[in-house]
This record gives sequence, C-alpha cells and structure tokens, in this order.
Amino acid sequence: MNNIRMVAVALAGCMIAGCADMTGTQRGTGQGALIGAGTGAAIGALAGGGKGAAIGAGAGAALGAGAGYLWSQRMEEQRRQMAAATAGTGVMVSQTPDNRLMLNIPSDISFDTGSARIKPNFQPILDSFATSLLNNPGTQVTIIGHTDSTGTDAVNNPLSFNRAGSTRDYLVSRGVPNQRIQVDGRGSYQPVAPNDTPANRARNRRVEIFVNEAPNY
Repeated sequence: MNNIRMVAVALAGCMIAGCADMTGTQRGTGQGALIGAGTGAAIGALAGGGKGAAIGAGAGAALGAGAGYLWSQRMEEQRRQMAAATAGTGVMVSQTPDNRLMLNIPSDISFDTGSARIKPNFQPILDSFATSLLNNPGTQVTIIGHTDSTGTDAVNNPLSFNRAGSTRDYLVSRGVPNQRIQVDGRGSYQPVAPNDTPANRARNRRVEIFVNEAPNY
C-alpha cells in the first residue's frame, strides 16, 4: 500500500509541473484528468498489472476531469455583478459544487403559465446578463427550462425546452454569439420541491442558467 501511495504522489507531482503553462481552465480540467489518470494507472498497475493500469487510468481521468472547472477571479467577478444586478428580483445567483455560476430564475418574473414568451420583468435581468457575457468572452452558457408536474409530458417537455430557447434567443438578440449557448428542457423531471402545494409548484417552474469557463480559452 505504501508503494501505491508513493507512485501515485510522484505521478501527480510530475503532471502538475507539466501543466504549469496552461490557462486557468486548462489547469483545472487538465490537471484533474492527468492526475486522475496517473494515480488510477499506478494503483491499477500495482494491483492488477497492465490491464489494471488501463482501467485505473480511464476511471481516474474521467473522475479527475469531471471535477475540473476552475472558479477563477473572472467567475467570481461575474457572480458579484449578477448578484448586484438581480438584487431584489427573486433571482438566485450561486456557485455550484462543480464551480459553475448558476442563475435560478423563478416563473413569476420569467414566463406566464403555459407560455414561452419572456415577460417584461425578465428582460432587464437578461440585458445585464448579456452585458456580463459580452465582457467575459471566455465563458460558455447552458440554459435549462423546468416545469411543475401539472399537465402531461407532451405539454411540459416542449414547453420547458421552448422557454430555454426563448431565453437563448433574447441573449443572442443582445449580441451574445449563439454558439456559446446550449439549451435543454427537463419538463417536470427535476423538481426542487414536492409538487404538492401552489408555492412548491411555483418553485419548480423555473429557468436555470449555468456559466462555466470555456475549455482551452
């Protein structure tokens, strides 16, 4: 076991040194993948030979890269800007466990029931967000729409996607490049509260916007 630890630590140290000239995002993702691969390979090799090394490297790389987003000074500045711009609106701005910036936008300011048309109160929030994105071109955006459990999947699934799409289209109309934005709709499948009261259903009707550092920027 001591040999395993020594080899893993040695490999990790070498790989960190090799990442010294990378950008912040590359260091976060690249080091995670390389260290995970090296450590996994070392443990796998000592435990099970060549086959163990290959399996350990693959698993370690996947786990290391997956945890690799870097919460940079730029991301923290964006968080502060959006928190100030949305203060008092009901929008929640936070840092996720995997180091992405998240905006949770409730339905009472974003969309009317059954509609994918952006409400007037939502527009100033998106204007501020678009400005933040234009000032930070090295970031990517994922927009996910959600509904409550009222209605059928045939209604909720496209509605959630269309709301995410409307949010993207508004940002694009303000100059944000379309290729920086991905959209998805989850229907009623990812509630944040039980769909047992009107207040909880309102919490589940939401749009979530995630921002992360772009790879290789």
